[in-house]
Amino acid sequence: MQKPKLVNIPKATRYQNAAIDYYMGLTGSSYLHYGYWEPLPKRGEELTLTRLRAAQSAYTAKLLSFIPEGTKTVLDVGCGIGGNAAYLYSCGFSVEGLAPDALQQERFIQNTNGQVPFYLTRFEDFRTSNSYDLILFSESSQYIAALDLAQGAARLLDSGGYLLLADMMRFDAEYREGIFSNCHVASELQAALEQTGFKLIKTEDISTHIAPTIDLCVDNFRIFGLTTVKYIADVVAIAVPPLYTLGRWAFKRWLEKPIAEGLAARTIFENHLCYSVQLWQLSKGV
Repeated sequence: MQKPKLVNIPKATRYQNAAIDYYMGLTGSSYLHYGYWEPLPKRGEELTLTRLRAAQSAYTAKLLSFIPEGTKTVLDVGCGIGGNAAYLYSCGFSVEGLAPDALQQERFIQNTNGQVPFYLTRFEDFRTSNSYDLILFSESSQYIAALDLAQGAARLLDSGGYLLLADMMRFDAEYREGIFSNCHVASELQAALEQTGFKLIKTEDISTHIAPTIDLCVDNFRIFGLTTVKYIADVVAIAVPPLYTLGRWAFKRWLEKPIAEGLAARTIFENHLCYSVQLWQLSKGV
């Protein structure tokens, strides 16, 4: 296999990639998205990784239901490790993927058996002589400025082509700091797309169907992550007390606040965000 080229990746994205690598090891899934829980779990029902993987397969089928008939070529932007691309390829679409991360490139090639072209680049820097019937942003729109997304998609789409967005979006524009604050303000993204010549064809709010994944992640982190950290801290306190004192200071200095925020992720999501699937069409002649 050809060694992936290195791309200059922002520090924040490197943190996210570290979390993604942890997540992949934990779930063994070929998908990075939240999934689509259907039917919804009943109150008190156990959430498991097996059910998460089923929800992730259902999510990809949900995306497929939004793709208009006649679509043949798809560009999967922020394609992650290739789960969506492999599924769409198996359904007969001509798919290409792009992402700026070499780790994801390796997993993408493995998960698509090298059958789907991959471009190691940011969407904003992507140049090609190809054009596409549909561009897919599955939980990747939040990493691209709204106007760059709209104008880049318009440049790469065929006349009358489609843009399929599936992502968390902020309905509360005043929510500006925190774990989900990089998500687009829905009204601002809509304005950028309409300004560029896109028309909204179909939309669906699936917030309640992705929320169990947030609960599952928080529960697993609380049960296994924090328990493991406490055990290690207890051992260090016995074996090397000065190191324990230093670690306790570092924890309070840098980790206590983000961990508390992560444990409140479900409440933050419900108070400030929604998860929307949106199909847009580029006006002919644009």
